[in-house]
Amino acid sequence: MNHGGGLPVTARLLNVGIRVKIVGIVLGTVLVVGLWVTAQTRRALRATLSRELEMKGLSLARDVAAQSTDLLLTDNVFALHRLLLDTCANNDEIQYVLVLNGQGAPVDHTLDQPPSLELLRANRPQRPALAHVSRLRTTAGWIRDVAAPILEGRAGTVRVGMSERRLNAQIAVTTRRALVATILAGLAGVALAALVTTVLVEPIRELIEVTRAVGRGDFTQTAPVRAQDEIGKLAADFNAMTASLLSSRQALEREKRARKHLLQKVITAQEDERKRVSRELHDQTSQTLTSLMVGLKVLESSCPADAAWEQVGNLRAELADALEEVHRLARELRPSALDDLGLPEALRRFIREFGDRFGIAVDFDCPEPAELPLSPEVETAVYRLVQEALTNVAKHARARTVSVLLKRRDASLLTIVEDDGRGFVVDEETTSPESDRCLGLFGMRERAALIGGRFHLESAPGEGTTVFVEAPLTEVPSGG
Repeated sequence: MNHGGGLPVTARLLNVGIRVKIVGIVLGTVLVVGLWVTAQTRRALRATLSRELEMKGLSLARDVAAQSTDLLLTDNVFALHRLLLDTCANNDEIQYVLVLNGQGAPVDHTLDQPPSLELLRANRPQRPALAHVSRLRTTAGWIRDVAAPILEGRAGTVRVGMSERRLNAQIAVTTRRALVATILAGLAGVALAALVTTVLVEPIRELIEVTRAVGRGDFTQTAPVRAQDEIGKLAADFNAMTASLLSSRQALEREKRARKHLLQKVITAQEDERKRVSRELHDQTSQTLTSLMVGLKVLESSCPADAAWEQVGNLRAELADALEEVHRLARELRPSALDDLGLPEALRRFIREFGDRFGIAVDFDCPEPAELPLSPEVETAVYRLVQEALTNVAKHARARTVSVLLKRRDASLLTIVEDDGRGFVVDEETTSPESDRCLGLFGMRERAALIGGRFHLESAPGEGTTVFVEAPLTEVPSGG
């Protein structure tokens, strides 16, 4: 379990780079193998040197035992002591030499002080007639105590203490050399691994940089293909993929531009057609109905019959309603106020008629009506967006009050339409292809995009709906 609050050790190791992984694996392998070889070498060398030390001690003990036989029998203590001193002087590995009688009591020795009872009892052969080796730990270090019988043990025993200092020194030197060799091999392995990983990782690093560029939308970047190995084939396939994506993106951009141009033409043609129909309704149909109204009035004044007069009055009322409907349709198709008085006044008139028609209280606020430099396209788009938003309020929202705000913000015109209606779940309505509201919202978003603006919608069940439209203002050149 990870109690450190961070990633587990395994996860952190997996997250390091390939270069570090390869170098770490090579270095770890070299160190493990080198340490294992060093340990095996130490073990084998210690076993070999220990056997050699024991054989050398056994040889020296037997030689002293052979030479001391006559000296013991003749009780020549001085010559015996000289023999022991010469033996120690000629072999620096000898720590001490003891000569014991048949009862195990010391006859002579080379120690600075009498041998202790523990030393005398340390190496007692089970069979006195045979040589025996025992490993002892003393204040001077580890000793190989070699006991050799004199006259098959009847005349006593010679014990030679062989020090392991030289053995340990030789093992230490060999171990240091093996460790140095391991370190050098590790450094050479790291250098070789670094070289290999550079050859392997550099194409991968370049490929990563290219993928990041592609992720940012730059499909012109290509990964260099340095070889025909797996990485080279991956880079080649990646380049083919980015080329295909670039081609698809260019085709999509062309289609998008064509669709935008076509949509602009459709909207322009629609507005022109609305303007033409509005003009015809106003100029021809309205004039015809007005003429009929005048004729009926003349007829009414010249006809004395009450029944005929009542019928003429009814016809005049119907014609008046028809004339008002024609005027309303003409204003909806293309409000003349938008061309004559500008966007704020046209919206104010439309909002007033909307409130009267649907019985909804609409508050309109435009703090800077004279400081809105708008192109005709932007004026028309914003007017239609507000018109569509209010139409949706009347059809779906069941709202009591609506507020419309036109406000300049930097180089943009911010339009906000907010109602207190029942609201809806935005994701469900905007993704349902069967929803009329989805089609209307899509059309509003497209209309805003055509003028270089932005469309945003916020709504929730029971919390009303707010429509935000941000449209660009037209730069007004300064006089001078």
